[in-house]
Amino acid sequence: MITCVSIDDEPLALKQINGYIEKIPYLQLLEGFTSAIKALDFLQHNEVDLMFVDINMPDLSGMDFVKSLSNPPKVIFTTAYREYAAEGFQVDAADYLVKPISFTAFAKAVDKTRNRYFQNSKPQESIQNNDQFLFIKSEYKIIRINLDDIKYIEGMRDYVRIHLDNEKPIMALLGMKNIQQHLPSDKFMRVHRSYIVNLNKIHIIERNRIVFNPDVYIPVSDQYKEEFQKYLDHNFLK
Repeated sequence: MITCVSIDDEPLALKQINGYIEKIPYLQLLEGFTSAIKALDFLQHNEVDLMFVDINMPDLSGMDFVKSLSNPPKVIFTTAYREYAAEGFQVDAADYLVKPISFTAFAKAVDKTRNRYFQNSKPQESIQNNDQFLFIKSEYKIIRINLDDIKYIEGMRDYVRIHLDNEKPIMALLGMKNIQQHLPSDKFMRVHRSYIVNLNKIHIIERNRIVFNPDVYIPVSDQYKEEFQKYLDHNFLK
């Protein structure tokens, strides 16, 4: 499933794009926005694979919006102006759709984007791992990490920082999806775009934040809140 958001300051155009997204079985619409500024906060707290972005918007244009992101999702630009096409591809846009957009053109652009960027992506299901440890390559060393020693994992663009009990964090060139697939789902849970936590290490939860140390608060984002709440309800003493 490819998660996506749509951004267009024209409500009717946004409604059309959202309707097209819902017709594609492998797309999952997370949210639609009439302002790029409103979308910024959502992207900081949720994992998004693909964006449909109108270019000509007030306050913050779609082009400037994408340029402002340090690690943006793939983007398909939508606009009424053909002259923006060249600039769109300068920011590595997956495709460019000129309004009015037919469903045929939309589906063709999405299919091309999927084949180019997502066809070889690994499945979301966790890989069965009965071992109680992982081997991680960090710098020029291969390090064995016991799963019980992991407190939480922090995503940092193309790297992850693995926070351990009584040891310095370990940096590794890995993506969050990759490492999550190798962790047992009954012990580890994704609670934020940038955080995976060891459920056995959770002792305090305060205002939708997991408290690990007096100065370490892990937020539970809206995208993962429902699954985390189910875990709490299952283990909550009433």
